[in-house]
Amino acid sequence: MNEPLLSIIIPAHNEERRLPRALEAIDRFLRSWGQPAEVIVAENGSTDRTAEIVEAFARDHPYVRLIRDPQRGKGRAVRQGMLAARGRYRYICDADLSTPIEEVVKFLPPQLDHFDVAIGSREAPGAWRIGEPLYRHLIGRVFNTIVRLLAVPGFQDTQCGFKMFRAEAAEDLFRAQRLDGMSFDVEVLFIARLRGYRIVEVPVTWYFNPESRVRLFRDSLNMFRELLLIRWNAWKGRYARSESAEPSPADAR
Repeated sequence: MNEPLLSIIIPAHNEERRLPRALEAIDRFLRSWGQPAEVIVAENGSTDRTAEIVEAFARDHPYVRLIRDPQRGKGRAVRQGMLAARGRYRYICDADLSTPIEEVVKFLPPQLDHFDVAIGSREAPGAWRIGEPLYRHLIGRVFNTIVRLLAVPGFQDTQCGFKMFRAEAAEDLFRAQRLDGMSFDVEVLFIARLRGYRIVEVPVTWYFNPESRVRLFRDSLNMFRELLLIRWNAWKGRYARSESAEPSPADAR
């Protein structure tokens, strides 16, 4: 395959129920959109038929690729997918498609340009949250406040599972990213800010999924621990560029 315009990376752990619907929806969109694209499913530590479902779908859809890893971790899966991708633009996409795949055009030229990282936002002006219980929204806002205090001030929604990276930014940032857990995206944004990349928030329509895998209290505690680890890594200089590294596009401006 020649270099596709778009790579869609789907981290997948035990997604045998939701993944078939997602792949079919993405296929319908790509056929109508008409631009060259690839889909990479980064399966990590599944104990169900996730991998078999992707392999079966890929037989009739050669733009689909499967990466298998016995070790769990959403951050690990996304990192592997991003670094295996070939697209000029690389999009993280949760398997539940709580933000419909059609929204991806908001993250691409001509609708969006002059950015390195674009993060889907459920809080930016023009965004819509549909069906989310109030208590979940409030917990999310509390966590976002902590994120802004400890890691990346200024962003209203760092945890939406839909984000776009230019290829050059993805290669640089995901080689530096270390966390395998749920806070990998905060870590990537932290590194992106540190290295001077252009980051924008894109308002999206987001549908609450009652089958969400997020365990509010347990995952929130783990993510708070990971936020502290991001600060520790930064203090230890683990996100600094090596002297031999190429400058980022932002550095060249």
